[in-house]
Amino acid sequence: MKLGIVGLPNVGKSTLFNAITNAGAESANYPFCTIEPNVGVVAVPDKRLDVLAEMYHPDKYTPAVIEFVDIAGLVKGASKGEGLGNKFLSNIREVDAVVHVVRCFESTEIIHVDGEIGPARDIETINLELIFSDIELVDRRIDKALKMAKADKKYAAEAELFQRLKAHLEEGKSARGFVCDEEERALIDTVPLLSNKPVIYAANLSEDDFVKGLDKQAYFAQVKKIAEEEGAGVLPICASIEEEISDMEPDDKAMFLSELGLTQSGLDRLIQECYSLLGLISYLTAGKPEVRAWTIEKGTKAPQAAGKIHSDFEKGFIRAEVVAFDDLVSCGSMAAAKEKGLVRSEGKEYVMQDGDVVLFRFNV
Repeated sequence: MKLGIVGLPNVGKSTLFNAITNAGAESANYPFCTIEPNVGVVAVPDKRLDVLAEMYHPDKYTPAVIEFVDIAGLVKGASKGEGLGNKFLSNIREVDAVVHVVRCFESTEIIHVDGEIGPARDIETINLELIFSDIELVDRRIDKALKMAKADKKYAAEAELFQRLKAHLEEGKSARGFVCDEEERALIDTVPLLSNKPVIYAANLSEDDFVKGLDKQAYFAQVKKIAEEEGAGVLPICASIEEEISDMEPDDKAMFLSELGLTQSGLDRLIQECYSLLGLISYLTAGKPEVRAWTIEKGTKAPQAAGKIHSDFEKGFIRAEVVAFDDLVSCGSMAAAKEKGLVRSEGKEYVMQDGDVVLFRFNV
């Protein structure tokens, strides 16, 4: 999973990126690497893997990972190439979802690019740049469909669909909010539209805001309202807190967060929000060579889940031997779970569940 962190200058975007990627490096020896200065890979915390590691003492421990991209260079006019506009837009095209950091904190030391705090205005600024860029792509698709329609009338319906989408975009509305049926949505998804990406609005608040209570924060209320209207995710977060706790020991971190009325770090909450927004779950594989988490979409069937490990597993799929994580742990071993009849043999139509511990049988 690849997430792009976007935002206007001085909203706390890079502070948040640096904090969460560093936190990922320090948390329970989860692997972390920097691919380039603005890309970090963070492991998805999963206590189930820790339990399996205690059971199997594996040679290798491999959690699921998320790649965070700190996308820089957005200014008004980015869609026309202002600032680092073209680089900014091409980076967004490559991500699965967008974490849009919105400044909701007051500070006399950090000047807002527009002179005053305005979450709704800031969100609109970025969204419009994405929409302007999308209109150009949609125009090209319409031209192509109209040309193809001269030889094949089925393309006339495609041109009409994208003309409706263009009218929607010209009203300043994102492509993800365009109302259409499943077949039409599949066609729209063939175009790499920026405003079609799932979005989580990360409302960057001050530490005082968390102490006083989010219900008293008017700026957060603005962001929450916009997210609800768009069907987007929303996450209250404090980049400065995340920066402060990124180097703390687990016990100190838990105590610090507890004093603010929080049970999890911003990174953990952000990952959960992303999984929920994108409809993702994890299944697990366990043994002496390795314990590992694999990320799949909800509704994935067993052969396709096996294909995440290796394409040969999907091609030669015979069956999946599945046990629920809780059942495996309560039994203490796979052998004991089999004796109690808790290990199931599932075929090609089995829909994978979150926390399934699986052994795939295949023949190539």
